Amino acid sequence: MSLVFAAIVPHPPILIPNIGKDHISKIEKTKQALEKIEQELYSSRPDIIMVISPHGEINPHAFTINLVNEYEADFEHFGDFETKLKFKGDTILMTFGKEKISSKFKVNIISEKKLDHGISIPLYYLTKHLEQISIIPIYFSMLDSQAHFEFGKELKEIIMDSDKRIAVIASADLSHCLSDVSPVKCDPAGKIFDEKILKLIETCDSLGIVNFDQELAEKAHECGLRSIQILSGILYDVNCKPQIFSYEAPFGVGYAVVSININ
Repeated sequence: MSLVFAAIVPHPPILIPNIGKDHISKIEKTKQALEKIEQELYSSRPDIIMVISPHGEINPHAFTINLVNEYEADFEHFGDFETKLKFKGDTILMTFGKEKISSKFKVNIISEKKLDHGISIPLYYLTKHLEQISIIPIYFSMLDSQAHFEFGKELKEIIMDSDKRIAVIASADLSHCLSDVSPVKCDPAGKIFDEKILKLIETCDSLGIVNFDQELAEKAHECGLRSIQILSGILYDVNCKPQIFSYEAPFGVGYAVVSININ
């Protein structure tokens, strides 16, 4: 089996030490959970990490794959002019895989060296001991939920046919309206969304994730349901065990860290 590990992780900029500084303590559960995920990911010995991000270049009518030989990341947009990251790319796997996927979906291939924060923040924590790792950034579309699930299933076939050991990370913040300090006005839909999606993840309910109430998701101002739906397609019919390491919302945004061990 080429799929060796999967996870769902958030991407709050405050996790980066030069940005969060003393305020990182307010998100300590998430930080510690990411450090545990990093250990599990390292133990799975991946050759490639595929990261599904809700940020970056989103094409409404197509799924986007970013393929270059080397990626760069910084956090200057958030006031950190010191922290820099570099990662190798893997252009071979998805170059050949695109032909298979394109028979069912429109796929947009881009070549953008600069990584968005939905990818760079998780990788800051998850690749500390994986200096030679290659990555493949993937971005969802604005197509319906079923399309994202089916796209994930197509990705799974490519992953399983590969001779590389591949890990998949779904970068996903949950509701953005959980309290009075949220980025958007507090709405009870936020708490309902987070509780429901975490229950579906914990019980591996793929159909529940695919058929999730879109109206509720919109009211919750979520950031990552589509990432999770793609991951759900990748994990469909795979023997796996999710474990929720942490969930907290100190800034009115739901941050969940979920480890998914592949059996």
